[in-house]
Amino acid sequence: MKNSFVELNGRQRAFALVDENSGRELVGPEYDMISPHLEPQNIVPESDDGVILVKGTLNGKNVVVISIEGKFQGGGIGEVSGAKIVAALEEALDDNKNGKTIYPIIVLDTGGVRLQEANYGLLSISEIQNAVIALKKYVPVIGLVPGRVGSFGGMSITSAVLSYLITTQKARIALNGPEVIEQEAGVREFDSSDKDLIWDTLGTRQRVKTGIADELVEDDVETIRTSISEAIDQKKDAHRTDKTDFYLTLLDKIDFSKPLTTEEYRKIFNETKAEKHEIPETVASDTPGDKSRGRLWFEKLTGIKNAKSEYPTVLAAEVDGKEYIAIVPDKNNRFPRVCNGEVGLQEGFVISKIVNKIVEEDKDKEVKRPIILIVDVPSQAYGYKEELIGIHIGLASSAAAYAKARQAGHPVIDFIPGDAVSGGFLAHGLQSNRMIALADKSITIQAMSKVSAARITQRTIAELEEATKHVPAMAYDIFNYEKLGALYKLVHDVSSWDANDAAVKEIHDLIDEAIESTKDQPTDLHFRYETPIAIESGRKATIKMREMVDDQWEK
Repeated sequence: MKNSFVELNGRQRAFALVDENSGRELVGPEYDMISPHLEPQNIVPESDDGVILVKGTLNGKNVVVISIEGKFQGGGIGEVSGAKIVAALEEALDDNKNGKTIYPIIVLDTGGVRLQEANYGLLSISEIQNAVIALKKYVPVIGLVPGRVGSFGGMSITSAVLSYLITTQKARIALNGPEVIEQEAGVREFDSSDKDLIWDTLGTRQRVKTGIADELVEDDVETIRTSISEAIDQKKDAHRTDKTDFYLTLLDKIDFSKPLTTEEYRKIFNETKAEKHEIPETVASDTPGDKSRGRLWFEKLTGIKNAKSEYPTVLAAEVDGKEYIAIVPDKNNRFPRVCNGEVGLQEGFVISKIVNKIVEEDKDKEVKRPIILIVDVPSQAYGYKEELIGIHIGLASSAAAYAKARQAGHPVIDFIPGDAVSGGFLAHGLQSNRMIALADKSITIQAMSKVSAARITQRTIAELEEATKHVPAMAYDIFNYEKLGALYKLVHDVSSWDANDAAVKEIHDLIDEAIESTKDQPTDLHFRYETPIAIESGRKATIKMREMVDDQWEK
């Protein structure tokens, strides 16, 4: 009789993966490191915050297993659980840098961001992705999606940056859940009651056939242990986020105005051969583009009038030794779910091409080009075809490119004059060294629209808005976001739509100041924990968890 892995809880799964009597849990339930953000919302917290860390061996090799408990808040990532994962990955990174080989294994049973701690969840997930990308220079980082919840939301983006992804047939992988797509785009786009459609599209049989996951195994503990061990031994790496030319070629072949079945997509996927794509710089034109805060500030900061690009939703140009990148609306876009500035499939892959080219060109230079992200993204795209193809891979590709650029020494600076929402922000913004934002009440910064968040958390919008009064990370405005401590500067005398000459000069000066502040500093994301606001209040739980993992790592 098979020994089911899926039926185990998160802690049992972690210990099942390590050799008998080798496992040692770090910051276990006895330390009572609960989330400080749940009780104010009348939600019962969990003593391990839904993440279990176990150090041990797997067939004699040193491993750290990070297991997400899907039964607690849907496996959602909040401040404490996120910090726990990041701390373990960074300890493993330090060990590997120092010649002490240890292999990370991440068990993904997660809906993504914990919406009750939304902006903490987004920060944490970006920090997890950064650590994974740094670790992959030394060892493969193996992911396992066993089932029950699956891997959704921002953690699906994380799954795409992992080296190798193992699944059972009981799992699903997607950026946007069917209910969220239905809420945002309508039942005709994705009927969340159609279970056959959901499993045919998001289930792992389809995902393995189309490169979203790497291996489908039986739901059996020993089978899974063997697969993970072999992936480690063979240093397996799918290089999923490096396949930008393949995906841009594939997208060229698909008519997004017509239906696309899973069978048709598999055929296109299997027949596609990567063709090299060059991304020309944005140029001036005689015709204004669709209006947005992102476009306005891109044109003002670069001096490019009526900016025009071969890929109309991505503007990118080098000016005065800095690369400026913005995502903008295009009402006539051939991707119908990407018309209002959303980050979709093509945007992620195009940005990845642009940024990776900069890194390659500057690899032997002592001073690396700064990359300036102008952030005005209302969300990621919500669409059936986007999920079928794997929009999370597109978003992961741009996030990974930004992270690699920063880790290579490029200052990566955000300027936020518009919205910064959900997967769009993870793909274009949250891998930056420094974030500069305008203190404008029109800016939305969050993990999900209020309507969708209310539906997923089973609250009314009124109840959701009441919760934001007690938990700043739940709020949708930039002023509460500042309380988390992640911003470099909040600019109070410039508004989103008023890009006059004085305002543009002020932002240029702040960008230069932010670039200067990165010199001779670490190329990681620790700045977010080290601002006065973060230390005093915004990331206190993060800092405490990091200290506890560090204290227990070698014991």
